[in-house]
Amino acid sequence: MTLHLKRIFPLLVATPLLLAGCDNDPAVTQAAAPAGSGDGYSGATAAAAPEPVATDGAAGATSYSEAPTATGNMDENESLLLANTRRLVTTGARSGEGYFSADGERFIFQSEVEGDNPFYQIFLMDLETGDTNRVSPGIGLTTCSWIHPTLDRVIFASTHGDPLARQKQADEIAFRNSGQQRAYAWDYDQYYDIYQANPDGSELENLTNTPGYDAEGSYSPDGSRILFASNREAYQRTLSLAEQKLFEDDSSYFMDLYMMDADGSNVQQLTFSPGYDGGPFFSADGEKIVWRRFNPDGNSAEIWTMDVDGSNQRQLTAEAMVSWGPYFHPSGDYIIYSSNVLGHANFELFLIDRDGLKEPVRVTNTAGTDILPVFSPDGSQMAWSTTRTEDGSSQIYIADWNDAAARQLLGLD
Repeated sequence: MTLHLKRIFPLLVATPLLLAGCDNDPAVTQAAAPAGSGDGYSGATAAAAPEPVATDGAAGATSYSEAPTATGNMDENESLLLANTRRLVTTGARSGEGYFSADGERFIFQSEVEGDNPFYQIFLMDLETGDTNRVSPGIGLTTCSWIHPTLDRVIFASTHGDPLARQKQADEIAFRNSGQQRAYAWDYDQYYDIYQANPDGSELENLTNTPGYDAEGSYSPDGSRILFASNREAYQRTLSLAEQKLFEDDSSYFMDLYMMDADGSNVQQLTFSPGYDGGPFFSADGEKIVWRRFNPDGNSAEIWTMDVDGSNQRQLTAEAMVSWGPYFHPSGDYIIYSSNVLGHANFELFLIDRDGLKEPVRVTNTAGTDILPVFSPDGSQMAWSTTRTEDGSSQIYIADWNDAAARQLLGLD
């Protein structure tokens, strides 16, 4: 039995999170517990333990049974690297996957709030005042938002165009109220498209408008282009019988990275690998892309980089576990990411140098799942999604970042 992403993830994270990456990159459930690439979901909870699997596939696929011995600096470095740690998003049942504006003054994120929609919606926060407003329409599922670096516009992925969006909301609420449990399922909704809007949600414009899952978008540093993930290829050609079986079992198998102009034109495919490529981000200089690649069998994920034209693809990690949600420090010298290399249900944050020449350095060591880290534009702060909350819900935290200590630990000085 081959273990796919949609089967393994509920067992990796013990609370509802967004994994997806934008790293909606993969996704763990958004349901009432237990459980981000990720990355607004159908409200699934937990699944029964899968059977052991063979170690086939690329980039270090692994069986579920035992985690490998972690290598690198596994010391408890959190008190050295993070200071003044506090919860940033203080409202809503849960929040996750947030990103700073280019000037560091605003923060866009997704949050689940009370009402007739049980799924994540997109919100924009003024970091000085704390004032927050909803950007997305309030219908359907949303994920993967970003603020334009030069224009007063935002992007996010949404399924509000699904004719059955409201019915799916009602069905999900009824299911959660029933107290039932379901096996985790994330079908990469084909109604997901990337939308652009004003900060108040007005002048909403569909940039992709293509059958298939289009999400995990981020602007280039100059705002001229958008990186995103899509399985549109599976909708644009006739699949063989074997491919159709793969698609029905796990449609993320056909997920690749794309780039388009900021107005949605000039779409170009960057990766062509079987398995899930997702959660892409530009480096601050706009010359590199970092993302995570899942094996074709969905057992493990590793961190990769490439040039913006898709060339010089380079694998940085080989842990045979799930490493994902990578993000460049503004200097471009190192990358922060999340991994469960210390245990299937224990996601912590780690650092690695941009070329993968140094051993990884552990960042977090507080109880709870730590995922989806991002740096502020000046590199002085880090925000991330974590379940270190009193009730164990996923919320966004922020802390001061010690760049000097990070460089010393990585041996970059």
